[in-house]
Amino acid sequence: MKLEEQLLSRSEKKCELCGSEDNLSIYEAPGRTNHTIEECAMICGKCMAQIEKKEVLDSKHWQCLGSSMWSEVPAVQVISWRMLNRLRQESWAIDYLDMMYLDDAVLDWAKATGDHENDSVVEFHKDCNNNILENGDTVVLIKTLDVKGSSLSAKLGTVVKNIKLVEDNKEQIEGRVEGQLIVILTKFVRKQS
Repeated sequence: MKLEEQLLSRSEKKCELCGSEDNLSIYEAPGRTNHTIEECAMICGKCMAQIEKKEVLDSKHWQCLGSSMWSEVPAVQVISWRMLNRLRQESWAIDYLDMMYLDDAVLDWAKATGDHENDSVVEFHKDCNNNILENGDTVVLIKTLDVKGSSLSAKLGTVVKNIKLVEDNKEQIEGRVEGQLIVILTKFVRKQS
C-alpha cells in the first residue's frame, strides 16, 4: 500500500492536526530522513501554509492542538509540540505544553530543526502599500532608481514583470528592467493588480 493510502486510512481522510477534510496532503516532519509513515502526517492546506510560514499564524485555528497533541503518531506529536512552542505567547499554548509528554527520542526529533525557537511572526515581502508580493507578480516603480554599477536608470512608472523574491531579505526583489536583472527595494514598488 502506498504511503498516501496508508496516511489517508490512518487519518480517516482528515487533517491529523485540525480535523479538516479540505485540501489534504502529506507533510513529512523535518528532522528525520527515514521517510516512514511514522514521520509523516496528513494535513490540510491551512495547517500546511501556517507551518511553512506562508500565512500568518491564526491562534484560534491552532487550539485544535489540545486534542491532536495526544496522538500516538510521532510526527503529529512533533508538529504539535513545535506549533505550540511557536504560539507560546498564548496562555492556552503554555498550558498545553505543560500537559504534553514526549518520550526522549521524539522530543529530540522535535527540537532537531530549531523551528520551535521561532516565534509566530511571519514576514512577507510587501510593496509600498503593504500588499504581499509573490514570485511572478508584476510591479510598478514608484520612484526613478539609478542602478548601481550601471548606467541604467529605471524610470518612475516602469513596469517590472515576473519578479523574483529575494529569500533571505524581505525588503528586496529581483526583476528585469531593459533586459538587465536588477535588485529592487520593495519600498519603491507598487503591486500591479
